[in-house]
Amino acid sequence: MDSKLQIISGMYRGRKLVLPRGARPTQNRARMALFNMLTSILDAAPRVVWDAFAGSGAFGIECLSRFADARVVLTDVAPDSIRAVRQNLAAIGADARATVVQADAVGAAARFGADADLVFIDAPYADADLGRSLVARLGRVMQPGAIVIWEQEVGHEFTPDENVWEILRDKRYGRARFVIMRRRG
Repeated sequence: MDSKLQIISGMYRGRKLVLPRGARPTQNRARMALFNMLTSILDAAPRVVWDAFAGSGAFGIECLSRFADARVVLTDVAPDSIRAVRQNLAAIGADARATVVQADAVGAAARFGADADLVFIDAPYADADLGRSLVARLGRVMQPGAIVIWEQEVGHEFTPDENVWEILRDKRYGRARFVIMRRRG
């Protein structure tokens, strides 16, 4: 599918991304604002990034573009999404720094969340409970100081357990709400 979705910064800036069927990607302007917020929060570039509901892989690939030493894991349950992610990685030649796995994110929380410095959660808006479940599981397995970015649909917001998560930013862009939070120690 032809799209206007592209990498917004870093070594792959301007490269267009293909979208899987039925995708609802985070738009370029919202991703730009999100990364501007993230830059002011991060003490150092993340080593391991997990794009849990990858879709096109835009978030994970943006991390590959911006953070030269990062390794990215991209998971999704949909075969169309996995194909799109692989196609997008191949187009920029970043396959070696990425791991693509067809997996249920909630079931894979211990496997990928325990080592991640940064996790992006953009569960399908139609199933907000997936995001809630993943945040709860990550709260049990992530290292203190790890960052989670949770995209939610405005009107279906959920606030994470503040005993587990420190809310660093909470912003709305159109119909998307981004909660950036840090795992408490």
